[in-house]
Amino acid sequence: MSTLVVQRNGREATAGELAPLAFAGFAHFTALQVRGGKVRGLDLHLERLRSASMELFGEAMPDERVRSHLRAAVEAGPADVSLTATMYSSPGEFTGGGEPVGPDVLVRTGPPASGPDGPLALATVEYDRYLPAVKHVGEVAKTHLMRRAVQDGFDDAAFVDRRGRLSEATIWNLAFWDGDSVVWPEAEVLVGTTMGIVRRQLDRLGVPQRVRQVTPADVPALAGAVVMNSWTPGVAVHQIGVTRVPAAPRFLDLLHRAYQAEPLTDF
Repeated sequence: MSTLVVQRNGREATAGELAPLAFAGFAHFTALQVRGGKVRGLDLHLERLRSASMELFGEAMPDERVRSHLRAAVEAGPADVSLTATMYSSPGEFTGGGEPVGPDVLVRTGPPASGPDGPLALATVEYDRYLPAVKHVGEVAKTHLMRRAVQDGFDDAAFVDRRGRLSEATIWNLAFWDGDSVVWPEAEVLVGTTMGIVRRQLDRLGVPQRVRQVTPADVPALAGAVVMNSWTPGVAVHQIGVTRVPAAPRFLDLLHRAYQAEPLTDF
């Protein structure tokens, strides 16, 4: 059974339906890993799609319809896949929009992923994403900055906002370790679903967490750093800019343990 499934509103998408979307840039999405036909943090994915649709389109698809479309795509393929659900609205981009039009959803599956092994070296670049709270498409800067970082001998790039704070990485959330507590950067960021899972499970495990500003000048005092996204709850980071970051196996293990504590649920 192929891992590639592409459906629009719960049925196989036609070439005619997909062609306009090949050039569309006014949309948002969520990405998740399906294991055994189930997913962690489904509530967080649904909330992300709902709130982003309200922000971009002024109307959201009901959660139960979204779930049925996700379920249809999962049932059409193998039990373990990567899944991306993209919400878009028929008026498209470069229009005034007019009255709110309910979004359609394009669901695509592919091979399961778990991310790189790490540890990673992150270049620091000054960059503020537009609408950082929305996981929107068409962000050419993220790929451009990632590739430029690789050309400079790094693995990826971390963003420093206009106030000089480390915020997030290209396709990742950042998390730090001070030796006792998990430190989340205080900045305008996309709150990742994996980040949300880890935070609530760390609470249940009684692990201290803090939100504070972290600047490049603060990096030498850190006891560990990771990146996380829908692939993984933690990949070790051993360098941020010119500063080395110590290995923190306990920190990494803690994040993975918290993620695994989140139950897999049906669609």
